[in-house]
Amino acid sequence: MTAIPSSCDVLVIGGGPAGSSAATHLAQAGIDVVLLDRATFPRNQVGESLIPHIWKFTDMTGVSEKIEHEGFLAKAGSITVWNGKIKQIRFSDFGYTRPGLHVERDIFDDILLKHAQSCDARVFHEVAVKKIDLSDSLWPKVHYTDKRGRSNDDGSIRCRFVVDASGPSSLLANQFKTRRTISSQTNFLSLWGYFENSRFVGVDRQSHSEEELNRIKPVTFVMSFEDGWIWHIVLRGKTSVGLIAPTERTKGMDRQQREAFFLNACKTLPHLSRLLEPAQFIEGSLQFRPNYSYYSDTICGENYYCIGDAAAFVDPVFSHGVQNALYNAAAATLAIKESLKHEKHRLRYSQLCESRMQQFYGFSRALSLGDFGCNGVNPQLVKNLMKAMPPLELELILFASETTNRSENFRRLAREAGVLGCFEESFSGKAHERIEALDF
Repeated sequence: MTAIPSSCDVLVIGGGPAGSSAATHLAQAGIDVVLLDRATFPRNQVGESLIPHIWKFTDMTGVSEKIEHEGFLAKAGSITVWNGKIKQIRFSDFGYTRPGLHVERDIFDDILLKHAQSCDARVFHEVAVKKIDLSDSLWPKVHYTDKRGRSNDDGSIRCRFVVDASGPSSLLANQFKTRRTISSQTNFLSLWGYFENSRFVGVDRQSHSEEELNRIKPVTFVMSFEDGWIWHIVLRGKTSVGLIAPTERTKGMDRQQREAFFLNACKTLPHLSRLLEPAQFIEGSLQFRPNYSYYSDTICGENYYCIGDAAAFVDPVFSHGVQNALYNAAAATLAIKESLKHEKHRLRYSQLCESRMQQFYGFSRALSLGDFGCNGVNPQLVKNLMKAMPPLELELILFASETTNRSENFRRLAREAGVLGCFEESFSGKAHERIEALDF
């Protein structure tokens, strides 16, 4: 069993997409990086829908070829039924030549983490971080419990920078007491589980059996219901189904009652029930997360960076989670690399990174939740990002914002930023196709 070193340049907590990508960026720059994760990979994770924006980040770390070689399902876009209105997005309509993906996250995340190791990041599984001591600004100390052996051994490691990519555990945000739940009139609970033999929605807007995946490209299917929404994402050999519902709907329920609530919705909701008609629920696969949308007031400091879900989590309706994680990893590691070269400016680099990351999270919250000037969203930062975005990306996002009823404030920001006019009428000549029904 390899011993955990007593010191390193950068200590990364968590091996998900944010942590593994950060470790890769740093290791490729010749920086001594150690990554600790409490789990053994591959490990289960939700968030299987990825948009084409991820490729520019995987190209940066050199992992794209490994992802392509795995043969994940290439998704052509999405179909959304929101308040009865049907909208379709085809990535090819917006000039994208590389697809979105439907991935098994245990396999996808394992590819990213093994790639970090191949780049000489030192990775240790089954090591749980307990506390981060930042009192020594030059050499923070991270305390952990090593669970790899028969006994749980406590230890610590000193580093020059800490990257918290601990996911929903949000180690530093909780330690600082800076984590905030998104406040709104309604808080939400996410429940998800997996089915075998489900039909899937194709880019042709029809439903198909799994045997047809080799000839019909799938799309991510999203549908609103009452005060919530559902997702349906076909994978290789199973299908991920998620339900976002007001917390009040499941208040007081135990696990068995929540499962009954989830399965009843799957059987009764239009469209979804047709897709799942031949399917079998995989027993024991139901998971849930309460009050899942949150953010942190402070995510960067002169000796620490919080990235990915450790910094914030946004409603997943637009599949921004992995993209946010990869963006954060690139931004934070750029700041760290510059800080290691110019130590006297490291606070300034962290402040610049904080602004960029909060800008990106604010953009996602404004898009997904309809927030405007509240809940950690800085309107001016969001408008600045809109102005700086490549037209291809901005056009797709503006089009996507029309698929739900949460777009009014987001489009107001776009209008104030002066970026909406050239797209508002026809989105560069693409007609708004009116879809009357789905052939399920």
